[in-house]
Amino acid sequence: MTSAPLPSPPQTRWAQAALPLGLALGVLALAFFALGVGAVPTPPADLWAALSGQPGEAADLTRRLVFDLRLPRVVAALLGGAMFAVSGTILQAVVRNPLASPDLVGVGAGAGLAVTLLLLALPDAPGWLLPWGAALGAWGAFLAVLALARDGARLPPVRLALLGVAVGAACTALGQVVLLRASDHLGGALAFLAGTVYGADWARVGRALPWALTLLPAAWLLSRRLDLLALGENMALALGHRVTLGRYGTLLVAVGLAASAVTLCGVLGFVGLVAPHLARLLAGSLHGRTLPVSALLGAGLVLAADTLGRVLSPPLEVPAGLITTLLGAPYFLYLLQRTAR
Repeated sequence: MTSAPLPSPPQTRWAQAALPLGLALGVLALAFFALGVGAVPTPPADLWAALSGQPGEAADLTRRLVFDLRLPRVVAALLGGAMFAVSGTILQAVVRNPLASPDLVGVGAGAGLAVTLLLLALPDAPGWLLPWGAALGAWGAFLAVLALARDGARLPPVRLALLGVAVGAACTALGQVVLLRASDHLGGALAFLAGTVYGADWARVGRALPWALTLLPAAWLLSRRLDLLALGENMALALGHRVTLGRYGTLLVAVGLAASAVTLCGVLGFVGLVAPHLARLLAGSLHGRTLPVSALLGAGLVLAADTLGRVLSPPLEVPAGLITTLLGAPYFLYLLQRTAR
């Protein structure tokens, strides 16, 4: 007869809670800073007066600037980064590949291509259609990568990564061909392909919010199942887990998260690769701890990239996708070399 697991010591529980709490406070501080920067900088005192509802004409102007323009952009960056990061965490656990992430297995590029086609073919389509179209494109690209990379029952990590990059490049090239042949409605499509939250408004946030509120908690509820899948198929079967059902159920959540993140932020590179790795280094391998930390790291990374792009050379802006790619590409090369060895 087995005994019940002993409760964690109080100091251990405090240490486990301190990490996500500290990250959350850091992300909030970064969000406050991001609300004050832009083509028209807002001093912290004026920003606080606007956020706290203090009366005055200057505070009213600042409040409109913050709530109508900057706050939806900050919320879009936070939600998009969290969804990309959690999607990458799930993919790495299910595929058992440290190189798996939404952009490196073709999911991001497939979603971006689908959104581009929708924006150009149906410019007056309802906003709720974009996440569904992105999900369809993401699944199509991901299934193509899995079909090409599978070697019998195995998914070699390097082969999966290289074929994912190839399928993603093909989707990107096809999107460029479509853009060259299109003459109207290019602005919205280019914004998604560039990877930016420029121009994000409350309507865009509202389209993705139901997906985030549904899929992010669902990912956390699946954390124990992810722990089993990360052990390997044989071990999961021995522990009584339905591997096929669990694998495709968690993949459905991962692809949905990446697709909805693309509708918020466009195709952002390497967020779903870097954030899960940093989360595992900080919080360990159990997904009940890793997923919240990964979400906070991804949210902070995208918000930091967007804020940096705004302050580098105002009033011009550097797309957040360019900054995340510059930061993540060297790390990907390091992981690729280590995995090949």
